[in-house]
Amino acid sequence: MKIAIACDHGGFPLKADLVKLLESLGHQVVDLGAHHFDPHDDYPDFARALGTAIQQGKAERGILLCGSGVGASVAANKMKGVRAGLCHDVYSAHQSVEHDDVNVLCLGARIIGPALAADLVKAFVGARFTGEERHLRRLQAVQALEAGR
Repeated sequence: MKIAIACDHGGFPLKADLVKLLESLGHQVVDLGAHHFDPHDDYPDFARALGTAIQQGKAERGILLCGSGVGASVAANKMKGVRAGLCHDVYSAHQSVEHDDVNVLCLGARIIGPALAADLVKAFVGARFTGEERHLRRLQAVQALEAGR
């Protein structure tokens, strides 16, 4: 799977480990930065880059990191076609894909450590949307909200 990854300064310490993990699992990684530590960068810039990659089909899924994961999630969810979930437990990381067709995993690098982050990423990339009628119905309702209907 082609997976985009991006972070601001808050997520920077965790990103390199997750890139290595994803590559070791056989995924193609699109690294959208930050490529160096800049304490003054802003998570919306990286959310935009990652969301655009999803929108343009340059990645099937994305992983977005900031300090808490909250700002990254808020920003990413403003973009059409992006369904970002902030997950700090393994159940949510896979269930969000299976039931809600989440395509961006947001993580708070100041909240979780590298071992849990690896477990979350494995659960996220290993999950598939079930396509069950109730999940499709709910996804369509979310898409209607996004379209202003």
